[in-house]
Amino acid sequence: MQNIMELPREKLSSKGAAALTDVELLQIVIGSGGKGNDFKQIAKNLNNKIQKVGVDTLSIEDVQSIKGIGYAKSATIFAALEFCRRKLLKQTAPLIDSPERAAEQLGFLKAKKQEHFVLLTLNGARRLINNRVITIGTLTSSLVHPREVFSAALEDRAASIIIGHNHPSGMLDVSEQDREVSRRIKQAGEIMGIRLDDHIIIAGDDFASAM
Repeated sequence: MQNIMELPREKLSSKGAAALTDVELLQIVIGSGGKGNDFKQIAKNLNNKIQKVGVDTLSIEDVQSIKGIGYAKSATIFAALEFCRRKLLKQTAPLIDSPERAAEQLGFLKAKKQEHFVLLTLNGARRLINNRVITIGTLTSSLVHPREVFSAALEDRAASIIIGHNHPSGMLDVSEQDREVSRRIKQAGEIMGIRLDDHIIIAGDDFASAM
């Protein structure tokens, strides 16, 4: 039986957080074991899952897959993890909370001689997860398929997305074709549960929204 002085909570109080292992920290978050499951073993299994999947992409389903972690406890664990991720990301990942900030992320399109269709994936706090080119060439609703957009968004576990493309001509005119692309992506996003925040068009030093 583990001595009370060795229990993670007491160890945290007497020696500080730096003295605890990753598993011991998880033991504190978990609190207690489920039926037939020791909370120390649950913490080990959860730690192994985090190492395998990666802390940036760990989902609540991954947490729920650990034997001994029920729905309520998985929600508590995942909420704590997501809070920490958001606070850590605040120091490094850009906040994309306006069309201007989205346009900054698409600034590299100014010099492109062909149309590039770009996807920005965002987390629940609207911080940038990824910035990637989806297609290169003439932009049409048939060539910009929601499948390519949302396969990347699902891979990033995005809460919302911003799409963007450039007009190499330098003419900042929002066409009906541009708006049709926005409508198709928005409709697909509603089905997928991933919100389309904006569709930004870059033309020279200017930009406009096609939403």
